[in-house]
Amino acid sequence: MSIVLIIVCLGVGALIGAIGIGGVLLVPSLNYLAGISVHEAIPACMFSYLATGTVGAIVYARHGSIEWRMVGWLCVGAIPAAFVGASTLTFLSAVVVKLIIAVVMIIAGVNALVKSTQATSSRKSIGNNGLVVIGLVTGFGSAITGTGGPLVLVPLSIFFGLPVLTAVGLSQAVQIPIAIFSSIGFWNQGVLNISLGLSIAASMVVGSLVGATLIHRLPIAPLKKLVASLLVIVGFVIAVQVAIQW
Repeated sequence: MSIVLIIVCLGVGALIGAIGIGGVLLVPSLNYLAGISVHEAIPACMFSYLATGTVGAIVYARHGSIEWRMVGWLCVGAIPAAFVGASTLTFLSAVVVKLIIAVVMIIAGVNALVKSTQATSSRKSIGNNGLVVIGLVTGFGSAITGTGGPLVLVPLSIFFGLPVLTAVGLSQAVQIPIAIFSSIGFWNQGVLNISLGLSIAASMVVGSLVGATLIHRLPIAPLKKLVASLLVIVGFVIAVQVAIQW
């Protein structure tokens, strides 16, 4: 595992542990900084989320912040969608995948900036059918972009009225089955590099623990806005590069 790859994973892991934003940076960073193709990076990243998701779920479960009934209904949609998404990725060109990732980055950044200026909703439940639909979108979207689950699920859950803490807790738990079944799909396609996934996972876990520790000593609001702005800028840069290549 190269030093560049270790630094990238540590940095992204730190952002995830500190402010919950960062997973969407992982695949572009591996592609542009470490020279790993998106079709190799995405399966490895999804596999690595088995470790980070487990760590996150344990932490949130200990604090009683996971609604397990809702997790079950989310999994009804997320599990098959993650498998289908993984199977679909091999049929998409690298240019299309990069464009999708760029759009996701821009949306994630804008969403984070908007949330920083709005009050959160207090409604605490979503219907079972709604949870299944959110699971479908999260599972498929995560598998074809390599973003894990939280990036898609958290904004959707908050939009439909869940408190931020509940949404993040759900995302930590749901990314485990998403990682498992997308990895199975990638394995069936013969594109899963397990050794790369394990290397990413090790660095990501260390980084996330460091980030979770440091955030208690740093002002979170300015950092969150800075990272959100970075997502938008990098997303636009990637989109322009893709448009030129196309």
